[in-house]
Order: sequence, then C-alpha cells, then structure tokens
Amino acid sequence: MFESLANIPHEELESRFEAVRSHLRDVAPEAGGILIFSRLNIYYFTGTLGQGALWIPLEGNPVLMIRKGVERARLEAGLEPHPFKSYGQIPEVCAEAGSPLTATVGAETAGLTWQLSNLLTAKLSETTFQPADHAVALAKAVKSTWELNIMRKVGQRHHRCLHELIPEVIKPGMSEREISHKAWEVFFANGHQGLMRMQAHGEEAFLGHVAAGNSGNYPSIFNGPLGLRGEHPASPYMGYAGKLWNEGEPLGMDIGFIVEGYHTDKTQTYWAGPASSIPDEVRRAHDFCMEMQQWVADNARPGATPEELYLYCASQAEERGFGDGFMGLGENKVPFIGHGIGLTIDEWPPLAKKFRDPLKPGMVIAVEPKQGIPGVGMVGVENTFEITEDGARCITGDEFDIICVE
Repeated sequence: MFESLANIPHEELESRFEAVRSHLRDVAPEAGGILIFSRLNIYYFTGTLGQGALWIPLEGNPVLMIRKGVERARLEAGLEPHPFKSYGQIPEVCAEAGSPLTATVGAETAGLTWQLSNLLTAKLSETTFQPADHAVALAKAVKSTWELNIMRKVGQRHHRCLHELIPEVIKPGMSEREISHKAWEVFFANGHQGLMRMQAHGEEAFLGHVAAGNSGNYPSIFNGPLGLRGEHPASPYMGYAGKLWNEGEPLGMDIGFIVEGYHTDKTQTYWAGPASSIPDEVRRAHDFCMEMQQWVADNARPGATPEELYLYCASQAEERGFGDGFMGLGENKVPFIGHGIGLTIDEWPPLAKKFRDPLKPGMVIAVEPKQGIPGVGMVGVENTFEITEDGARCITGDEFDIICVE
C-alpha cells in the first residue's frame, strides 16, 4: 500500500557496518559488538529513524529492534525490524535473530539518558558495557561518495541562498527577526528541510544566528564564536525583533542548510551601506579571516592534524594583533576554528588543540575563522570543505567577501 520515500543503498550500509566494527576493535577491544540507541545513529546504520536499539556484532548480522514504527521501518530500513517492548528482551531478540549479545558489549552511551542507562544495566545485569561512542564518531567522520554527493548538492543550494538570493530580500532598517523570516522563506523555497541537528548533549539549532551590529558580540550560550540576542531568553536563537540592522553595521548570518538529513555550514557577512563606508578596522579583520580560511583549505590535506590547523591560525591572530577578538570576544571566545559536519552540525573532528588524529580523504569540515570587534560586531567567514588529496575543497561556494546591501 505504501512505498518508502527513500532508501540508503545496501552496499552503503554494509560499508558502514564494516567501518564501525573496525574502529570498535580499537576503541573497545574487549567488546564483541556495539549497541546503538540514538535515533539518528540508528538511521545512519539502517535508513530508518527508529525508536529502539541496533546491535552490530563483530561477527554475524546486525539486529534492528524497534519499539514504535515497525511498519515504517519495514519500508525504509536495510534490515528486517524485530519488535520489542522492554530492554530486558534485547538478549532474547538478538539470540532468536541469530546474533546473540556477547559477554562484553560496546555501548553508544550518548544515546541514553542516565535514567535509561541505569534501567538497561539493571535489565542486562550479566552483560558488561564499555563506552564505544568514539567508534561511531570515527565511522561517520569519513563520508562515502554517496554521502559526498548529497553534501555537495546541499552546499550549492546553501551558497546560492546566502550569497545570491538573500541580499535581494533584506535591507538596512529591518529587524533581525524580519531578516530571519526572509532567510527562512528563501531557504525553504530551495529545499531546506527545516530540522537541523546537534550532536553535543543539550545543544540546539533553530535556523542559525542572525546578528546585526554589536549583537555579534552579545553573550551567547551556544558553543560558537558569533554572539546573538535571539528571540527570547527561553529561545536564544535566530534574531531579535527589537534590534534593527542600521546603516554602517555588519550583519552576521551563520545559518546551516539541510537536505536528505545532511548539513552544510556557512556564515555570510553583510554590510549596511556601500563598500566605501566599511571602516579599515572591519576590512582588515575580515580579510584576515578569509586569509586564515584559505590557509586551512590549502593545508587540510590527508595526514595533517586538526591541532596543527588550529594552532597556526591562533598564533597568526596573536602575532598580527587579532588575538583578543579571534573566535569571539570575552566569554564568547571558543577554542576551535572549525568542526566536522554531516548528519549533525557538530561532528568529528573538532579543529582544536589535542586533536591529533590525522585528517583523511572524504572527511568534511566546517572552517569558521571569525573576528569580534568591540562596539561594532563580528565579521569573518565559515564554509564547508571536503578533504581531498590536494587540500580541502570548498563545497559552499567560492566567494567569501563582505556583501554590501544599500
């Protein structure tokens, strides 16, 4: 009666199983497999946003267990779903499916609340659990050609919206909230699917940040450099109805784009007025950010480490007088210059200190050098890059300068 809207190819899922198994052997060497609980990672490995659990043994077939939505899972998933009601049924279901739980199990600990994890360990008292989230993060970090093709499409639409279409529908004198609504109209008209996802516990994303003038330095709870007032203290996202974008002010729009579950990240800086009205301080800061983005793109080759990329940019900021505002002013300053991206906005790896695992071809990173200027706002760039043998290739456009709107 019904057909699936889309399916992940079988060979794609098989390669994902093999990748997480390979990483699990290093991350949790005593574990005989991994239990996945979060809906998004169940989707990554099966093709359905299932409520339940997924057992991926090192040897044998994965077992998809669904508590709600079994019929939908039969349409979408690359595995036959097994209905279950209680965590206590997991060993029985896996055994009946021919892939019994092992004595030691790797667990996606971030996929459960403390309450549910206590329930799980009580129900499976004879099973030893080891944290294995990093095996999933490493598997997801390297994108397949199938994933890259989706993300390249997302990036093209993203650039067109922020660089070509939005400048035609915004103008100085609009409030941040009005500008946010125009951005939604443009994004939805070009296929944006609305719901964006964060991996870090408690982080949320709604459209993105729209910050006019010194809103770009407003105290932020979000783990990013661009400040914003937001809608309200209960929803400090998007833009504030009471703040107008005035002549002679920058406007920062840090807005993600999502199609078919995959994100790209991009920030575009606009200026209210002609190019001749941009102060030298603003111009120099933005030029520095573009220069750092290009340096990262040139040097983010396979074998380079995230730490190397971060330390170079941070040292250049200090040496050239941008240290105080680089990557945020005051408490808004963040200790990274970018992050992995894919099914969530904040994936592995962070471009930060102590992250020394080398980059690999197929990784996708968002690079976001930004500069806070006291009393003025924030300028800078962010774009999404695919790691190739020759360096990082931008998939969200090739023009990064300030766009002037009069």
